[in-house]
Amino acid sequence: MALLRLGICVAGVYSMFLLWAIAQERLSAPFESNDGSAPAKFRSALMISDLQSLFSCISALAYLLVRRDPKHSFKQTLGLVPPPHLHDNPQQNGSHANGTTNIHEEHHRQKHKHEHKTKAQKLVEHGIPLAAAKGYAKALLWQYFQCAVIITAASPFGFAALAYISYPAMVLAKSCKLVPVMLMNVLLYRRKFAPYKYLVVALVTLGITSFMFFGNEKKGHKGAGKASSGGWMQLIGMGYLLANLLLDGVVNSTQDQIFQTFKPTGQQMMLHINLFSTLISSVLSVLPLPHIPVIHPTDAGELELLYAVNFLKTHPDALKALVQFAITGALGQLFIFETLQHFGSLTLVTITLTRKLFTMLLSVVVYNHTLTAGQWIGTGIVFAGISVEAWVKRKDVHAKRVAQEKEKAKIKEL
Repeated sequence: MALLRLGICVAGVYSMFLLWAIAQERLSAPFESNDGSAPAKFRSALMISDLQSLFSCISALAYLLVRRDPKHSFKQTLGLVPPPHLHDNPQQNGSHANGTTNIHEEHHRQKHKHEHKTKAQKLVEHGIPLAAAKGYAKALLWQYFQCAVIITAASPFGFAALAYISYPAMVLAKSCKLVPVMLMNVLLYRRKFAPYKYLVVALVTLGITSFMFFGNEKKGHKGAGKASSGGWMQLIGMGYLLANLLLDGVVNSTQDQIFQTFKPTGQQMMLHINLFSTLISSVLSVLPLPHIPVIHPTDAGELELLYAVNFLKTHPDALKALVQFAITGALGQLFIFETLQHFGSLTLVTITLTRKLFTMLLSVVVYNHTLTAGQWIGTGIVFAGISVEAWVKRKDVHAKRVAQEKEKAKIKEL
């Protein structure tokens, strides 16, 4: 049964995100019109993000409702109250005081004392900061809202980058999320990392630099946008991508903080962040915003929603790519969380690592990209760095399992 579940998870992650990647690259290319006008690109990254977050929100909610524990309230299912185990008292087991205290009396005393504690006090005992414990749902939703704002701002930079660099270059750079995540964790939360992680960052940086330096890809397939062979174009594209990765790094480090502080499940986080993202994008889409490069590239005062509707009417092929992008991205996230829940982060890292490699290869085949020998070497260096990360994680997981087995053996002996 476990093997079957793993096979379904692997097939789901691969199929959904490979189709998602094809749709994403297609959305960066011009679409033929049905009114005789020249082919044009769909410029509203805001609407692309809006549809993606909407489908992700729906799929996360459906998942939570299907997997809902009948004993849990609706708020518990959505993760708006502290997890049930945080209400337990870790010190309810009574003990004999100087060999004379009755265990039942001690248990009753501890229980009575625990019942008189405030909800905030109980949460603080379990590691929840006092500020969050006093208003758990409000503090948690505020964290989700902050993530949604940053995600809404980050997404347009990723699509803008595709106008200047090839999709394989973008996939390779996206594989290096460890770099901005580490940077943001150090800057925002003063966290420290093991020495090997800095080796991984060095290899990844070297690989990306090699890939960009040795590239001589000409203006090829119709999704390449502006000529990627120009050095300035490459620089602009990598600048947009760097902004996207840095903002993603802020989101990832904040999500780590949320997991440590509030203990939600991945699906609960997925639901609320995407719900806020949908609301933010929807509000922005009906406001007469001024022309803002990358964020609002359409004409000043033009509503994003109106632009999107008119574009899809005259370029119907864009709707197919847009829906494919939204649905596959939403379902792919669910397969990722399912893999994480049942098989752990190590298995997930292995799956996503190989998936990104296949995404690059698929893009090369489907859209006829041409990579130089130097670019293939740079790709190899990047994936070598990521493989070091996976290998060290495997060793750590194995060491923890050995330690747990030894601890169980000691308990049995006692």
